[in-house]
Amino acid sequence: MPGKSHHFTREPSSYGKQHLVFCLISDERVYASKSPDIYNQVMRAAGINGTYVPFMVQPEKIGEAMMSLRALNIAGANVTVPYKETIAPYMDSVSESAEIIGAINTIARNKEKLKGYNTNAIALMDALDEIGFNPAGKTALILGAGGAAKAAAFVLKWLKADKIFVAGRHEARARQVAVRASGEFLMMDDLLNHKFPIHMLINATTASSAEESPELADIASKLNLPDCELIYDLNYGRTQNIWQDKAKENGILFRDGLLTLVHMTKNSLSLWTGLDIETSEFRKALEAAV
Repeated sequence: MPGKSHHFTREPSSYGKQHLVFCLISDERVYASKSPDIYNQVMRAAGINGTYVPFMVQPEKIGEAMMSLRALNIAGANVTVPYKETIAPYMDSVSESAEIIGAINTIARNKEKLKGYNTNAIALMDALDEIGFNPAGKTALILGAGGAAKAAAFVLKWLKADKIFVAGRHEARARQVAVRASGEFLMMDDLLNHKFPIHMLINATTASSAEESPELADIASKLNLPDCELIYDLNYGRTQNIWQDKAKENGILFRDGLLTLVHMTKNSLSLWTGLDIETSEFRKALEAAV
């Protein structure tokens, strides 16, 4: 997989010499993330002298925030919605996979240089492998056309899904994601009019509840999924999840973004530090945080 070999920012032997600061950059949604809890517990357990903190950044300040990573000597950063697709111009370099995907969620700093990576794609691949689901030869439907959808489409193409459909609200964005994955795009509002077997559905929108999107909840309730084997919601933390309800009603395997989060945090920390910490440590930290 392009970009899976990492260029590490520093040697593990330097941990005792300085306190490493890592961060998560997002809008106000940054405070709902479980990432700080996971990273901080894992670092304590591994003896890493470091801290992971959330930073809320307004859209007009994202360029300044990227410059601040250098000025504040931030060792590494994760970036999530809504900035995965907008930070590339502020990077000194971008990994091959992040460039192909068109979205960055992890930044590694080497001295004054920032390099953007996409560990979301690798995390989804690891998660699918963990649950034993192989997309090869199957039909997948991705809802959404942002950075998360781009990573999911990349993974499904890499794992040789037979057909990939991308449904979005903006035709140009959905078409772009679909074309990159050699798939087909659909308008979200027309989704119910199309009849094709779906073996895997990935929700890559930012909404997973009726409160967040009544329109999406209505689509979910009416969507016919007789051939579906897996519904994977890349979000997490909803008290009521329309996709989990759909899966339960139809006897379909369901997973949410917590599984991907476990693998993403593992891959990002490995990228930043060079340490290969057992996945079980990240899962244990998540269980303590939930």
